[in-house]
Amino acid sequence: MSTAWKDLASLAPEGIVALGALVVLFLDLGERKERRRLVAGTAAAVVVAALAAVALAITRGVGAEPQRLFSGILVRDLYALLFDGVFLLSALLAILLSVRHGEREEIPAGELYALLLFSLLGMMLLAASAELITLFISYEVLSVAVYVLAGLARKRAESAEAALKYFLLGAFSSGFLVYGIALVYGATSTTFLAAIASRVSGYGLLGNALLLGGLALILIGIGFKAAVAPFHAWVPDVYQGAPLPVTAFMSAAVKAAAFAAAMRVLFAGFSDLASIWQPVLWVLAAVTMLVGNAAAIPQTNLKRMLAYSSIAHAGYVLAGVAAYAAGSEAVGSVLYYSLVYAAMVIGAFAILVMVGRDTEERQELEDYRGLAQRHPWSAAAMTLFLISLAGLPPTAGFIGKLFILLALIRARLDGLAVLLVLASVISLYYYLRVVRYMYMEAPAASGAEGKQEALSRSLSLRVAVLMAVALVVLLGLFPTAALTLAQTAGITLTEGGIPILRGG
Repeated sequence: MSTAWKDLASLAPEGIVALGALVVLFLDLGERKERRRLVAGTAAAVVVAALAAVALAITRGVGAEPQRLFSGILVRDLYALLFDGVFLLSALLAILLSVRHGEREEIPAGELYALLLFSLLGMMLLAASAELITLFISYEVLSVAVYVLAGLARKRAESAEAALKYFLLGAFSSGFLVYGIALVYGATSTTFLAAIASRVSGYGLLGNALLLGGLALILIGIGFKAAVAPFHAWVPDVYQGAPLPVTAFMSAAVKAAAFAAAMRVLFAGFSDLASIWQPVLWVLAAVTMLVGNAAAIPQTNLKRMLAYSSIAHAGYVLAGVAAYAAGSEAVGSVLYYSLVYAAMVIGAFAILVMVGRDTEERQELEDYRGLAQRHPWSAAAMTLFLISLAGLPPTAGFIGKLFILLALIRARLDGLAVLLVLASVISLYYYLRVVRYMYMEAPAASGAEGKQEALSRSLSLRVAVLMAVALVVLLGLFPTAALTLAQTAGITLTEGGIPILRGG
């Protein structure tokens, strides 16, 4: 088998997603109404098949020793494989949320699922990019698909507004990114991260203004996708205007992809400049946590509250990236928290879809008054997701934040660790306020005879909620295996492979 075919075989999960997106487009030809469920089922099957390919690769030890693919522009390592798992799980949950919601909101099925798969492909390539031009192309594949996804609810003006805002601001972020890549190339004469790392130290470029300016612009471009303050202004309007399943997917997967790229760039390409970029990340993480939580406090629309909350969680994850000195523990904390956050935030959005009866309605805090009396299981699930987002034990959110705190302490960033705890305490106010409305407020009568409105009966939506609940509970009560795997993936990034497998 030629080298090119071996490289393609190593990209089996990405290949499944790419071919699946094309199949979904072909299946959508003809009478759309009759084919909608078939298209959704096919998209879900594609994601499950890609997940199986990722799991098979991990169990067979693929990625323990990083493989350079296509002359080194991509790398297949455990780090990329685990992030692929986070992206794929997020996509699967988003598809389950969208089956009935897409019908009610009249969202074209072919476009929805094909674009979701294409954006997923961009994320997977982004996590595996070991070269800046490849990273930029992957970034654009992801971005263009998500711009369109945000505006697919064509009968809602807010959706078109969200897509336009996201596109215009995203174009600026892409400009920053490509300009930063050009400056880095001008300083180092290469775009390969490994070569950049060697030339920064070997050529004495530690204080080179061109290189530092390029790195700053690259971080701005990636920071936009990660919703890091002060590049977060687009988040509330875009998240509120986009269809709910798309918002859930963006909140979990797009953010995880941005941090996957950021750690690859910083840890593999600019590690010798850590003394410069780490204090910057310290400040950005602190500001992002405080701004996100403070802005979420007055919100009474739950979709908008979760949007501001997602900014705060971007700050928590960025704190893990700032703990560079902790090595594989820092990478592992970010990986684990990305998985945990995907489960709990998509689960919360799933309850919004359920309460809204597969529409964009009933998102106000008042709509959840007395929910526990009317629909106790749905209220219990929402409570679980909210207390996990707040970081209360024994949920997965608590373990995720604890792991980030341990990385911060090991990196001697005690001040940032204190700020993370304080920010989490602030978040208790708006998360527990929703719980109070569900359990301690009398339900408001609705309808002509005072009958309470039923929730969505979508089977796929209920499956999504059960999956999210199971992940939050299991990752909270039995975190050891996932934490160990995440930290092992960190070793493949920070040390270039697992030493025992290299004979080291």
